[in-house]
Amino acid sequence: MKKICIILFLAVSCASYENFRQITEEFEMPSQTYKADFTQTWQAVIQVMKRFDLAYQNQEAGKIKTRWMDNTLQVNFTDAFGSADTVKAAEFKLMVNVAEGYSYGRKVSKVTIFKRQRVENDFLQGWKEVPTDGIQEKTLLYRIGRLIENDNMLKEIDKAREKELLEDF
Repeated sequence: MKKICIILFLAVSCASYENFRQITEEFEMPSQTYKADFTQTWQAVIQVMKRFDLAYQNQEAGKIKTRWMDNTLQVNFTDAFGSADTVKAAEFKLMVNVAEGYSYGRKVSKVTIFKRQRVENDFLQGWKEVPTDGIQEKTLLYRIGRLIENDNMLKEIDKAREKELLEDF
């Protein structure tokens, strides 16, 4: 009897791990670490997020939140080639967190973007939260990274120009 209980326990525990793994992969928030200080990263995040309708912005806390924005056309367009029915309405909200840290003695910043997506299939069901595909979050992280890289390149050019002027003087 004891052996049967152990075998049953092992069989159930392995099966539950698959469910747990799927849940953790689904709820993983896209984040990126940049080799830049907090101020430089914050400015890049603000520049990328200025095209959205911001509801909350706090540099000291490192948080930005947007209002709910309609994206019904995008959701229906991407689902047009799938088997899912079109939705009546869809909207999303972005939450961005910027944190400062150190890596190998150098200042780094970590940006995390969380997107809440909800859809309304019909009037009676109301809003239902659905998982996002992660494309918009990764795109925003890429844009932030490019802005930081461009800013760093401009700083290097300015330093080289100053050095050249000092040598000529």
